[in-house]
Amino acid sequence: MTKFIELSHIIEDGMITYSDLPGPAISDHLSRDASREHYSPGTTFQIGKIEMVANTGTYIDAPFHRYQNGRDLSELTLSSLANLEGVTVSADSGNRAIGPAVFEGQNVKDKAVLIHTGWDIHWGTDLYFSEHPYLTRASSEYLKAAGAALVGIDSLNIDDNADGTRPAHTILLGSDIPIVEHMCNLGALPKSGFKFYAIPAPVKGMGSFPVRAFAIIESTILTPRPEGPKEKGC
Repeated sequence: MTKFIELSHIIEDGMITYSDLPGPAISDHLSRDASREHYSPGTTFQIGKIEMVANTGTYIDAPFHRYQNGRDLSELTLSSLANLEGVTVSADSGNRAIGPAVFEGQNVKDKAVLIHTGWDIHWGTDLYFSEHPYLTRASSEYLKAAGAALVGIDSLNIDDNADGTRPAHTILLGSDIPIVEHMCNLGALPKSGFKFYAIPAPVKGMGSFPVRAFAIIESTILTPRPEGPKEKGC
């Protein structure tokens, strides 16, 4: 049996991803009523319009987000975004700074490493924007050296917002390791034994874009996690 796990927040009109960035404006470019004059009676269509910053909802960062000469969204290979072996790493101890100790004993080489902090439970609240968990410089260096293929987190930012050097973005994107931020529902995943997908539109000249991130679990390879609190849905 195949099980699909949703890992992306829903994008809605006006929703806020970062407190200092505008939310998306979603509207009709062509409404159903306005379309009636173009088609036969009883036939209508809607063409939507959305205006948004690239860092909206659950999104991926390509190297171009940090580096002028880095690969942009259109240059990311599908093999770096889809059908990746995934591992889930629990980092919900209450410590904001996630050190490399949480990755010890984990085989992360060529894998999508998804860091479960549980911070997504605060999505849509003021608390989400402050004191969020983040990856330390040492952890970023560890994942780079260990050969991670992609790193995701269910937090506001993979970096500490107070650190203007942005070490996690700098180290990971500098090594062609894409980053997925603002994930959710990671508690529904097993520790391993799943495939991960996070595919953006291949937009030229952009380094970030929303994704439909999800995991596929085959029952024959399911590795259950210990029982714990139920996670809030996306």
